[in-house]
Amino acid sequence: MKRIQYFLFILISMGILACSSSKTNFLGVQEPPKKSTAAPSNPTLGRTQNAAQIAAAKDQEDKTPKVLKSYIEDQNYALAIKDIEKELASNPDAADLYYFAGESYRKLGRPKEALPYYEKAISGDYDNEELSINYALALKSTEEYDKAKAVLQAYVQASSIEIYKERAQQELANLAKLDSISLNVRNVDLKGLNVNSENAEYSPYFYNNELYFASARESSLFERYDQPYSDIYKVSIAKLEAQANSLSKLPTTINSAEVNEGSIAFSPHGNTMIFAKGNPNDKKGRRSVDLFISTKKNGKWSNAVSMPINNANAWDSSPTFNQSGQTIYFASDRPGGFGGSDIYRATLNARGRWADVTNMGEDINTAGDEMFPYVAPDNKLYFASDGHAGFGMLDLFSAENKSGVVTISNLGPSFNSPADDFGLIYSDYPFEGFFSSNREGGVGSDDIYSFVDNSSDLKSITYALRGTTYQRNPEDSTQAILGDVRVKLLDVNGEVVDDVLSSRAGTYSFPVESEREYTLIGERNGFFTARKIFTTMGEGIPQEELVERVNEKVFNEDVTLDPIVLDASIVLDNIYYDLSSAEIRSDAALELDKLVQLLVDNPEIKIELSSHTDARADDDFNQVLSQRRAQSAVDYIVSKGISANRMVAKGYGESQLINGCTNERIEQCSEEEHQQNRRTEFKVIEIED
Repeated sequence: MKRIQYFLFILISMGILACSSSKTNFLGVQEPPKKSTAAPSNPTLGRTQNAAQIAAAKDQEDKTPKVLKSYIEDQNYALAIKDIEKELASNPDAADLYYFAGESYRKLGRPKEALPYYEKAISGDYDNEELSINYALALKSTEEYDKAKAVLQAYVQASSIEIYKERAQQELANLAKLDSISLNVRNVDLKGLNVNSENAEYSPYFYNNELYFASARESSLFERYDQPYSDIYKVSIAKLEAQANSLSKLPTTINSAEVNEGSIAFSPHGNTMIFAKGNPNDKKGRRSVDLFISTKKNGKWSNAVSMPINNANAWDSSPTFNQSGQTIYFASDRPGGFGGSDIYRATLNARGRWADVTNMGEDINTAGDEMFPYVAPDNKLYFASDGHAGFGMLDLFSAENKSGVVTISNLGPSFNSPADDFGLIYSDYPFEGFFSSNREGGVGSDDIYSFVDNSSDLKSITYALRGTTYQRNPEDSTQAILGDVRVKLLDVNGEVVDDVLSSRAGTYSFPVESEREYTLIGERNGFFTARKIFTTMGEGIPQEELVERVNEKVFNEDVTLDPIVLDASIVLDNIYYDLSSAEIRSDAALELDKLVQLLVDNPEIKIELSSHTDARADDDFNQVLSQRRAQSAVDYIVSKGISANRMVAKGYGESQLINGCTNERIEQCSEEEHQQNRRTEFKVIEIED
């Protein structure tokens, strides 16, 4: 019951008024200038009222019919129902009494029970501008959406009072959005908390592994709502489970006998506590609902005092802090708002005082009720509202500012029901938390539920490239760990994304992104720079396949460096020439490009590039041919930008055969053996400091 949640003391505001600030709120919304709409010409006793207007109506109390005294003068809706029922027993055709009975149930947060009374008031031709609207909202709370739509459409056609007509049109617009907000289905697990009782538990607040909440379980009865008074309790939480044996009521410095205490919040540093308190049973108590503040010094909480931001003619409740602790958000029905209860903010000024109360603006506040704000770590505002498009009574919403545009989103049917859903907070954002609801299937009137959002769009995945740096033994090609290697990660444009020094054990690691091409480079003095291509293309994991909340996929890629050894020949594979030709073929060019890259990566070396033939053909011919081929290779490399001063072309003909296929054994050797002799090599002949 949303009225009970506010300590069983909420009185809905009367007018539909706009806010009064030119300041920009935390969502970056520029608030409109103050304006006010005139009250309707035929206000009734049963319309929604704020505290100031109730006080103004005191002069009319002597004219109040006795049967309605509990409703009008005392706002004791539980007693009003009993009084009205007695009167209806002898006056069953009193349409006005049916209306006030329906209103009493509505204000107790029991719209389903209000329905038959509204229907009899309508059939009895009771004339009240809000009757059709409240009847439609009661139908909406029982999921009779089509019937609610028909009632509102008929009302819009017949109504002549603009502010009520606009409210009905807005409710029709909200109903039209039901199909779209119903699509926001998430993979959410809900579970009622084991501290719920047959009474009301609501407005949870998670702090330091404890859950604070309001519970109406005092022995004294709050007569106006026929419910016990509410106090603030706390309980230890482990894995979203309440440790029932740790349940305790906060001390008498916070909780007072026969006074309602409710929503509580702690500053991020834990040294400031703000909570709502008030609403005793006397007449004055109907509107004495205020925010109280206590600070902790030397481990002890000070006596709570009323905050200067309270409005004497309104109730102020459901506080919460932003992440810095310099701003609080709260709900209030003070004059100058947009409807019933609006969300406001106040900031801590240079003197350490809470001030500068500002309405959050018309993007968030509506002609209905907005309450129970909560600011998430990413600065997203969560709140409850019955004025935005929802499923029934209070629904849970989020407000997000992107580039100055505020987007209001209903959290969808996975969180919301046709009943009141409110007071959402997170214990592990954005996955776990708690909220209150009086939905069907609960233990009491209001219950606290834990939730776990397992939706895949909340899950994240990171990709990492890890490996080990090695050195290769030029004698037998075995590998050994090589530490202190400078490892670089380059993007497709050759720009360095990151670089690290491998550990003594040769290990290194980079964060990488999915669907990317990279180049991996390893550098160390005395070794050729190693270069290899690494890709994550086609290796990403789709969002819907993620299992854990935080996921990681690791790619492994080792880097092996070859030592630079002077005068040690290194064969360039796959350098082929046409018969008796020295022209560089396209396939040979691809291999020579690798040598070009090696020379770019190792600018300190000079090389001899040599060409060798097999023993076939004349010795002199082979000598000349090999020199021509070596020079062609050098010329090609120079054409790629390498200085000619760094290379020497040397043709060796058949003077350095490697497998004994000499002139005498030409016919005995296979083509493969002759191919081994037809090779291109290079060797480092100088290393500059």
